[in-house]
Amino acid sequence: MWAPEKHVRNLKLIVSYDGSEFAGWQVQPGRATVQGTLASAIGRLSGENVLPQGSGRTDAGVHALAQVATFVTASAIPVENWVVALNDILPPSIRVLEVREAAPDFHARKSARAKTYRYRMVRGAVCPPFLARYVWHHPYPLDEEAMAAAAGVVVGKHDFTSFAAVDPERVERMTASAAESGRHTDPRGPTALPIVPTNIREVFSSAWAREGEELVYTIRGTGFLHHMVRNLVGTFVQVGKGSVTLEDFRRIVAARERSAAGPTAPASGLYLVRVEY
Repeated sequence: MWAPEKHVRNLKLIVSYDGSEFAGWQVQPGRATVQGTLASAIGRLSGENVLPQGSGRTDAGVHALAQVATFVTASAIPVENWVVALNDILPPSIRVLEVREAAPDFHARKSARAKTYRYRMVRGAVCPPFLARYVWHHPYPLDEEAMAAAAGVVVGKHDFTSFAAVDPERVERMTASAAESGRHTDPRGPTALPIVPTNIREVFSSAWAREGEELVYTIRGTGFLHHMVRNLVGTFVQVGKGSVTLEDFRRIVAARERSAAGPTAPASGLYLVRVEY
């Protein structure tokens, strides 16, 4: 019996979440993740087995004000009903702020052109208990002007290897789709080929600012390596303590060695603020 072809839509979601109780964005067996929880909610509504793709993978404990995700669905649920329906199913720690239909070729990660992250540090002697899991409490002496000067050093295009987590699972590889797009070519055809991973990123702005008892770091760039923002913050704090000078910081950037930089700042203070397309 003939059946009409279903209309397939590419839906774009803007999602906000408290990452405190999740093992990050990416689905992991036996662990609560934002992607897995969202996929389960979508499946309950549409009856489909889909895995929403995010603009990037936030780590365990990292929050998002406006993460972007996309998924393809043949469901006839009107776009305007998705927000209410998903939020009825999702836990309060995840909220869908917006759902709209996107172009078929739009992809939350591949189409992204810039991202903004923010890191919050409480400088007061006492951190309010209801704020504790959303900031890094650091009441110890810091030269905030020196930290601000160091933040300016990373503006521009740099190799950020010194601030990248040593994580072999995150080595970038060329995919067949990348080859087909013309970014990489090979006479043998558009097959997946390994390429030398690049840790070069462009940072458009990088600055510390005082907001009451909080010292807030905001960075905007083309993209960020695994743990890059948290490793930058940890190294800026070393500058603030006086154990790393501004010239030392410049040498750390040039070294392209993770061991040259400071420790990784706690995940609790980091937020994905905005994704631009």
